[in-house]
Amino acid sequence: MTLDRSLALTEIESHAHALAAIAPRSWDAPVEGCPGWCVEDVVRHLCDVHWFWERIVAERLVAPPEGDHPATPGLDRLVGHFEEGVARLVATLAATDPGTPVWTWAPAQRDAAFVTRHQVQEMAVHHFDGASAVGEPWAMAPTVAADAVEEFLTFSVSSPQDPADPPRPPLGGRLGLLARDANAAWTVVDAGAGTVTWSSGVVEPNGTLEADAGRLLLWLYGRVEVDGDAAGHELGARLRALTFTD
Repeated sequence: MTLDRSLALTEIESHAHALAAIAPRSWDAPVEGCPGWCVEDVVRHLCDVHWFWERIVAERLVAPPEGDHPATPGLDRLVGHFEEGVARLVATLAATDPGTPVWTWAPAQRDAAFVTRHQVQEMAVHHFDGASAVGEPWAMAPTVAADAVEEFLTFSVSSPQDPADPPRPPLGGRLGLLARDANAAWTVVDAGAGTVTWSSGVVEPNGTLEADAGRLLLWLYGRVEVDGDAAGHELGARLRALTFTD
């Protein structure tokens, strides 16, 4: 993983605590980025996510855990349960060598480092879901968000290492992505058979999209729109059609 582990764990905790503080204000507020869900559903989902990955890393599992996931409590105890789950996950990740082999859904990287790095964006994006649902501000550190964008482009988009099955339509061009606040940029290009790859910097793009790094990450997750030229928006829609993660 490229993001310092202690920083990654701090970011997970920070976004979790922020969500825990705002969620009880409107448990039933609808979440636009998760159609059919409300804030309560987001928090319960995260409880499940944290249990799932903590168990995988703690028990060094090489396959997803079997059996039913534990039930989450009623609303009167939900925030406490959620924060306890985050604390257990962070403690387990902190105590585990990042190179420890464990199951992940990414064929190209199956170790504890993948879990740590990906959980940053899992928690940050769902914090945005809760914050936007109740009208609260949201922010993500530029360098952390830029790393999350790179992680997403590496693992959550159809690639030669992990192609979509069945194959999806090609990108059909070179898409430049610019993170205004992070001094970072990427070029996404076709890699054949409905897959893409990326490189740092913007090189001869057919179209570009730009925003702060956090908003670029949210755009990749289908949460917000970003600035760009007409070709960039067209290529961006095609890239979104190649993604695995909502």
